[in-house]
Amino acid sequence: MAATAASPLPPFPRDFLWGVSTSAHQIEGAAAERGASVWDAFTAVPGNVKDGTTAAVACDHYHRYREDVALVRDLGVDAYRFSVSWPRVLPTGSGRVHPAGLDFYDRLVDELCAAGVRPVPTLFHWDTPLTVQEAGGWRNRDTAERFAQYAAVVAARLGDRVNRWITLNEPAEHTLLGHALGRHAPGERLLFDALPVAHHQLLAHGLAVRALRAAGARDIGIANSHGPTWPASDAEEDTAAADFYDVLLNRLFADPLLLGHYPEGFGELLPSHDLDADMSVISEPLDWYGINFYQPTKVGAPLPHPTEFSGLTLPPELPFTPREIEGYPTTDFGWPVVPGALTELLTAFRDRYGERLPPLVITENGCSYGGLDDQERIAYLDGHLRALHRALEAGVDVRGYFVWSLMDNFEWAEGYRQRFGLVHVDYDTLERTPKASYHWLREALRARRG
Repeated sequence: MAATAASPLPPFPRDFLWGVSTSAHQIEGAAAERGASVWDAFTAVPGNVKDGTTAAVACDHYHRYREDVALVRDLGVDAYRFSVSWPRVLPTGSGRVHPAGLDFYDRLVDELCAAGVRPVPTLFHWDTPLTVQEAGGWRNRDTAERFAQYAAVVAARLGDRVNRWITLNEPAEHTLLGHALGRHAPGERLLFDALPVAHHQLLAHGLAVRALRAAGARDIGIANSHGPTWPASDAEEDTAAADFYDVLLNRLFADPLLLGHYPEGFGELLPSHDLDADMSVISEPLDWYGINFYQPTKVGAPLPHPTEFSGLTLPPELPFTPREIEGYPTTDFGWPVVPGALTELLTAFRDRYGERLPPLVITENGCSYGGLDDQERIAYLDGHLRALHRALEAGVDVRGYFVWSLMDNFEWAEGYRQRFGLVHVDYDTLERTPKASYHWLREALRARRG
């Protein structure tokens, strides 16, 4: 199968970390062999998932993990980022451990180590145990404490072989899509009343960092999604709307972690009897900071009617309205392909946070395209890696890059309609077939190593 790109990639540092990413709910399947999560309840409601599917089987990674680890090994990457399913380890979110669940991750980590691949687990990738949700979920401060207990359980079992940990994946998206707009599980439509969800996730992160440190972990980060915000015009109302959106989706989650405070005007909106004490937990020092990057967002003043954007129906109560970005190719998801926006984002982070910014890792970057001969994905990855290299040349300290995703998977509310994988999955037979992009990346990594 052809795998092409314009020219060899520029040279990256020899110790640069290369990896691929997945998440538990999207690939594991074996739903009957774990506790229920909010996504099981959400996908059971007709209309919540566009193609009417669930992740009960997904890619059946739970039973086929050895085959999937072999794909990671043969690809030639250094690391595999996966997530641990909270309800698979603690079916009710706390209390009694499910031994078979921990055993699965034990076997997976052993398989990765035997293959010479570094395991990089994420402790939370949106699959809150259903019993935790029924007790208030992330609106409840106690959930942060439960999460820290869960982190300690996983670290105690895997910490002898795992030295790099990720606490949370994309708390901004989980807050916005799951609790503000209702497009993801648990399907709540709280709008700005979802701000406690943001605070409690950040608090859970800080408590988990402490639990991991207590277990001996020395290499801890978080995976936050970020992207440049572009105003729709130079008009004051558009620039003000874009500034607000940028604070909400970027700084609301980065400032507390890196600076120890919320952006101006947000601290008083958050549910804490002692915000300073919470901030000392949230801002526990990180060894690195993970960025998931997909696209920039153009934002303008709010429109007086509901607006469709990227598969979402946005209510007019929001103080901003995203606009379509024109003049760029788009993925099958309709997302604009703008590699230069990654350079823009990384240099902006360096300038904004200065010496408070730890080394960066791109923990997700990828695109949805169908077909085995996925030349569009090759072009996307090639362009973004060159944009990343330009950031390195500009002095940004980036230590690694993870492609989303190793394989096609259950893409949340889209079901199986969007394919982000380097490996094609036939959902009828579960056969895995490496795509042209897989072969391209393997050859690029081989060339890098000489």
